[in-house]
Amino acid sequence: MVMSGQDYLASLSDGRCIYIDGRRVTDLAAHPVLKQPIAQAARSFDEHFTGNATDISPLLFNAPAASDTDGIGDLLASTTLTCCMTLLTAADRVAEVRPEGAKAARAFVERVRRLDLRWTECITDAKGDRSLSPTKQSDRDAYLRVVERRPDGLVIRGAKLHVSLAAIGHELMVIPTKAMKPGEEDYAIACSVPVNAVGVSIVVVGDPPAGDLRDFPIAALKYTPQCFVIFDDVLVPYDRVFLDGEVEHAATFAHALGLWLRAKALKGMVRETDMMVGLAQLAAEGNGLAKVSHIREKISDMVIHATLVRATMEASIATGTRQTDGTILPNELYTNAGKYLAAGERGLMVRHLLDIAGGSALTVPATADFEQPEIGELLRKYMTGAPTVDGLDRAALFRVIRDMAVSAHAGQTMMGRLQGGGGLHAQRIVTRGRYDMERAKDLARELVLPSLR
Repeated sequence: MVMSGQDYLASLSDGRCIYIDGRRVTDLAAHPVLKQPIAQAARSFDEHFTGNATDISPLLFNAPAASDTDGIGDLLASTTLTCCMTLLTAADRVAEVRPEGAKAARAFVERVRRLDLRWTECITDAKGDRSLSPTKQSDRDAYLRVVERRPDGLVIRGAKLHVSLAAIGHELMVIPTKAMKPGEEDYAIACSVPVNAVGVSIVVVGDPPAGDLRDFPIAALKYTPQCFVIFDDVLVPYDRVFLDGEVEHAATFAHALGLWLRAKALKGMVRETDMMVGLAQLAAEGNGLAKVSHIREKISDMVIHATLVRATMEASIATGTRQTDGTILPNELYTNAGKYLAAGERGLMVRHLLDIAGGSALTVPATADFEQPEIGELLRKYMTGAPTVDGLDRAALFRVIRDMAVSAHAGQTMMGRLQGGGGLHAQRIVTRGRYDMERAKDLARELVLPSLR
């Protein structure tokens, strides 16, 4: 079945245990922190609802264009798709050693498609003392683990951090955070857990935009609740278990998720870098500085960066490999190099954008100030820059730049770009590992060897 927005809202009233600012929340859709994201998610369901569809897969798996706005509803669907692709990718790789896990993974993806569920990934553990392995921790629960194996399923305990949108989805995809070795079998667990399962508690963190949402044009659309998820002796039936103790494949799920997360992040940053270029050009024109040489040079830098980021994304798709289910697995070399480039140089893009925009990117008056009878027209008068750019339009431009570059949302986005899918070091490791170093050495030898004869 395909859910309508009303179906989705009703599905959240399932007894899930959600905490915000120290209080348990029963009406999620009415809470100030979750109200806007849930409303956006419900609208996204309505946009795809036909009333007679029976399978979500055509909508979920063929809707990249519908995700271009990257609002919360689209992001929740995109996160679900990431989970599905992670499991399908991992299933192919673990089938030989755990065929029942591969079968369960594929079956669960079909369940998510059929029931139009929303799925979020849980990978990062609390980790305790990060210099120690899971079994050497003073608290063995620092990494999520199996504490009991029963005839009806596994019992897991631990926590997963930095989980986007967990409170407003339906299922939690739980996978190991890293490679495990013999003796760490209890930590090599991958499964799916309902958000409302007994023993699951979710603490929502973050700073949603407050006040007039017209002053936060990006955050109003994209604010993403982050979640701290606790699993306190949660029973997981075996048909929801994809890995159980096969330490040689503990990293398989993380590697698959990392690839799809980075591919998704790269796609988002391609669009974001182009938008930054556009904002910088509009700001330059609005300020009457579009022909000034140092402004043009900064925008040229931004254009080159945006072009290279797009090139890595297109290369990752063009040189990808086809999986057994027919989907294209992005090329890891270009995906990781692109994500590293886009995230690592994002700070320079922001710096150029702010330098071109000027101080009004921080101090632009509120929308309501322009509507005030006594001062509104004066604000409009003095916010006018180049004669062809109305003061109201210029103020709206500055609000977008502020929300993208200097607001609380901007800080969250910067952290997400750097850490999402693993920090920059993770992309460096994968890029170096996938680079054809032997070919590079052979090319170098072609130059070196003749000189030695």
